Amino acid sequence: MASIFEQSHLRMSSGDMTERIREAAAFLKGKIRRTPLEPSPKLAAILGVPVWLKLESLQVTGSFKIRGAWFRLAQSSAAERARGILTCSAGNHGKGVAYAAKELGIGAVICVPKSVDRAKYEGMVALGAEVRVSEFSGYDDTEIWAREQAEAEGKPFISPFDDVDVMAGNGGTLAVEILEEAPEARTFIVPVGGGGMAAGLAFHVKEKLRPAVVIGCQHELSPGLKVSLEAGHAITRLPAIETVAGGVEGGTGELPFEILRTRIDDVALMSEQEIFAATRWMMEQHQYLIEPSAAVTIAACLVGKVPKITSPAVVVISGRNVSLDVVRRILDL
Repeated sequence: MASIFEQSHLRMSSGDMTERIREAAAFLKGKIRRTPLEPSPKLAAILGVPVWLKLESLQVTGSFKIRGAWFRLAQSSAAERARGILTCSAGNHGKGVAYAAKELGIGAVICVPKSVDRAKYEGMVALGAEVRVSEFSGYDDTEIWAREQAEAEGKPFISPFDDVDVMAGNGGTLAVEILEEAPEARTFIVPVGGGGMAAGLAFHVKEKLRPAVVIGCQHELSPGLKVSLEAGHAITRLPAIETVAGGVEGGTGELPFEILRTRIDDVALMSEQEIFAATRWMMEQHQYLIEPSAAVTIAACLVGKVPKITSPAVVVISGRNVSLDVVRRILDL
């Protein structure tokens, strides 16, 4: 059973989401970077419409996850802050939580899969968090283990995606920035793991732009959102897969699915090799090193797995946190 703490952040009507996004945007102003929205002439030529890259890879902690983590932790009561919090992460949410917890003076325990990227692990440790590595390779099994620890230790569990404040902070504030800088954009191509960022973004753009199109991108061996849409309910657990794109591995959160089931227009599924090729393409064409989880959106555009796009598009580049060993594998050095 969810604690009272969790219930207050997990159960909120969709009518309140607009206000939560507004509050998150106001809270984060001046605390994080307003990341660039950079034109991509190469992708524009491929897709046949103007294309911008939303470069959350240049965000403070190297990914968009700082948005939701900081806003979520800021809602904690004095008693909760005194106890400290516990979370689970494939890496980027954990790094965001570690950063925010340090700023707010909150003790943070972060549980990660044993397959966690080394750069993400070291980043969390450097920010002062206690990082516990599970015996599991996948996110879903690690989260079960993490929730057991949170209950045993009396700590609030902070979900990286199944939380209204996290969705509002991650995807909602991202959408606010995009629409302010590219009001003509009507197509939005986003990576999807647990679905928190995609849900927050889809909610905001669909509220503001009725003709908006939102396309989610996932790993073909871990298509949590795709199978959830087919089933008509959230598939929250999937078998672990071997991938360097850990941020898009695992099932879909129940709250994100409730938003996405009526607001996602298509889901593109990418292979490991297509993700590798897209990571290399970003280095060659834009001179940006991005992490494989972020490259799923680029891959979908390059190999034609997105549906025919007829309106100006924004492609979200979610992060840059990747170890040198993984970069060597991608470059086949």
